[in-house]
Amino acid sequence: MTDSIRFLLCAPDHYDVDYVINPWMEGNIHKSSRDRSVEQWHKLHEIIKEHAIVDLVPPEKGWPDMVFTANAGLVLGNTVVISRFYHKERQGEEPYFKEWFLNQGFIVHELPKDLPFEGAGDALLDREGRYLWAGYGFRSELDSHPLLAKWLDIEVLSLRLTDERFYHLDTCFCPLTGGYLLYYPPAFDSYSNRLIEMRVPPEKRIIVAEADAVNFACNAVNINQTMIMNKVSDDLKSSLAEAGFNVIETPLTEFLKAGGAAKCLTLRVTEPIIPDREAKVLVESRTVRMEGHLLDAGLINQALDLIVEGGGSFKVLNFNLGEQRQSTSLAEVKVSAPSHEVMEEIMSQLIDIGAVIPTEDVQDAKLEPVEQNGVAADNFYVTTIYPTEIRVKGQWILVQNQRMDGVIAITEVDGHIQAKCKLLRDVQIGEQVVVDVVGIRTIRKTESREKRNQEEFSFMSAGVSSERRVELVVEQVAWELRQIRDRGGKVVVTGGPVVIHTGGSEHLASLIRQGYVQVLLGGNAIAVHDIEQSLMGTSLGVDMKQGVAVHGGHRHHLKTINTIRRCGNIAKAVEAGVLTNGVMYECVKNNVPFVLAGSIRDDGPLPDTQMDLIKAQEEYTELLKGADMVLMLSTMLHSIGVGNMTPAGVKMVCVDINPAVVTKLSDRGSVESIGVVTDVGLFLSLLIAQLEQLTSPYSLAQVEA
Repeated sequence: MTDSIRFLLCAPDHYDVDYVINPWMEGNIHKSSRDRSVEQWHKLHEIIKEHAIVDLVPPEKGWPDMVFTANAGLVLGNTVVISRFYHKERQGEEPYFKEWFLNQGFIVHELPKDLPFEGAGDALLDREGRYLWAGYGFRSELDSHPLLAKWLDIEVLSLRLTDERFYHLDTCFCPLTGGYLLYYPPAFDSYSNRLIEMRVPPEKRIIVAEADAVNFACNAVNINQTMIMNKVSDDLKSSLAEAGFNVIETPLTEFLKAGGAAKCLTLRVTEPIIPDREAKVLVESRTVRMEGHLLDAGLINQALDLIVEGGGSFKVLNFNLGEQRQSTSLAEVKVSAPSHEVMEEIMSQLIDIGAVIPTEDVQDAKLEPVEQNGVAADNFYVTTIYPTEIRVKGQWILVQNQRMDGVIAITEVDGHIQAKCKLLRDVQIGEQVVVDVVGIRTIRKTESREKRNQEEFSFMSAGVSSERRVELVVEQVAWELRQIRDRGGKVVVTGGPVVIHTGGSEHLASLIRQGYVQVLLGGNAIAVHDIEQSLMGTSLGVDMKQGVAVHGGHRHHLKTINTIRRCGNIAKAVEAGVLTNGVMYECVKNNVPFVLAGSIRDDGPLPDTQMDLIKAQEEYTELLKGADMVLMLSTMLHSIGVGNMTPAGVKMVCVDINPAVVTKLSDRGSVESIGVVTDVGLFLSLLIAQLEQLTSPYSLAQVEA
């Protein structure tokens, strides 16, 4: 027995599964055998007494989980931080544990009542005494970690739990003597796993398989080289033996029904203080403010979800709900993150949805010089589709050329500061780029649902549906197209070869001829197959009228390319009378500019196809300027590329038979974009029919009325 090591246990006099506060309890209400639980606890008690001194805290009736003394608090030296239980079912245990520690002469610290922290269940000392591993995500809050660092004068490393089966850190993580670590990596998020790997060398990490993890192999009591465990596989036992540990198995199945095993049933109360430690914690906290129709538009829920899913935690400091339907709401939220890296990612996403730093806390944006053409400083801010402002020298400056996935480049000439959205490859020495996320705000419109639905033909809010009536979407798109054309606006179409294959060529050509399309963007294929249909009646060798493959038709697209190359380009083929109908013909005849962006799979290609990808992107960007609407017709890559280049405020309609494509475009977050899962040929035919109805005097009178 090691005289210097002491453990606190509590007899299972009142133990039972009386409620459900974790997944292990589900289906086990009052199914624990009293006789077996007493027998198993006493066996554990005897084993620990052979290796250490055991103290007992008296069990109290009405608090069946007092047996799990690991949750009594966190001990270091003569100091203890008493637990603040998350669930009311365990909160009554707190005064009994506090009394015991006070009677033993410990210095007791208590967290605020609204700050959950569940003791050594969620806080485990590195056995070398260098730092404290602290878990959060289910039972303990991240905001408790700075207080642990302060009160215990120790560095705290925060780990986020993501699997509800492993709701406490000690269920999936066990620091061992000699700097070893027994743990189950899938229980943690990616940041936490990286942090573990940074602090514990590979040869010291003992990874537990799921089969062992669900038997609570990590919920072990480690006393020097002895491991006391519920159950362990031969493979894991062998790994522990190789590391110099002797495993003692003792069944604790009755306690697994409540979600605990050996470690949960014990609390080590002699944790020596290692000298020359430094109180340190990586946790960052910031306050953000959101204003608008936060409930109606779902923004407050979206913000809180982003914080949690990003690895942080939150506390709503203030929420003023609008008193009337047209009134806006105001929320102030404290955001905490386990590191600056995680905080920056969370804040970036919050800024994207319109969150701002309160005026009293606002700072200038952080700028770093460009030291190499085409290369930004590390940690650069990545732009979104939404209008963005940055604060430089105390003034807010609107960023020009807004687009997604760019950087913000700053120049100053004669005291005039200019901010532009640029692609990484375009930044130059002499410019500065915005890094981090301070001093940045985006401008988002958050109208109430009632206001968005005021007009019968108002553009549909963002969404993707294969069940929505296609006719309804077509009706609204047709009405919008008519409005844009009549006011001299700009509609951009980006299309793929499926437009031609599904019989949509004549309908798209009609849209161009009638003045509904001002720009066409696509690849080599849409042009080749459109011209093939015009010249030979086939698309990729398939007869468009009969729907059957033509003998030798697989050569048609190459013959088409050859014909256009002989003429010089598409425009010259039209001028020579070789090309007399189709989409590309109408573009030439109606002076509609087009860009065909090439790819590695292109045959030929056509002389008009831009095979320099960077030039093609630049030409796309130029032609997208001033667009009022973009119709994306069955082309995933070109649609996503165009979506990234297009700022918020531009109406977007993505039509594709593949739901994944329209979902990808909808995920950009613009309220002016909709996705329609349907056959693009059908969509175009319905669109033309609806536009024809709108041209009749009777239909126009209905719309105007």
